[in-house]
Amino acid sequence: MASRAEDYAYRVLWSQEDGAYVATVAEFPSLSCVEESQADAFFGIVNVVTAVLEDMREAGEEIPVPYSNRHYSGKFALRIPPEKHRQLAIEAAEQHVSLNQLVVSRL
Repeated sequence: MASRAEDYAYRVLWSQEDGAYVATVAEFPSLSCVEESQADAFFGIVNVVTAVLEDMREAGEEIPVPYSNRHYSGKFALRIPPEKHRQLAIEAAEQHVSLNQLVVSRL
C-alpha cells in the first residue's frame, strides 16, 4: 500500500525560541513547519510531507514506511548495568511480580 502523508507521525510543539508552533514528522526528521497557530503548523507540515512524497515517487526514491504501518513484535532487548539489573530483580521479587512485569509497569 502506498504511504499517504496522513499516515505519518506528527508532533506540534510551542517553541519559545521561535515564538511560534513548530510541527515535525518522525519519519522525516529534517522537515519542519513553523506557524503562529497549532492548526496552521500541523496542516503546513502535512502539506510539506505531501510534496516530499510526490517528489520522492517521481524520483523513484525509497519512501519511509510510516510508524503506523510498521509491524512490532512487542519485544526489545535492553542493556543495563548489572547492578541495576540486580536492583530491579530484587524489587520485582519483593513485589511478587516478574522482572518483565515490573519493567513494563515502569514504561
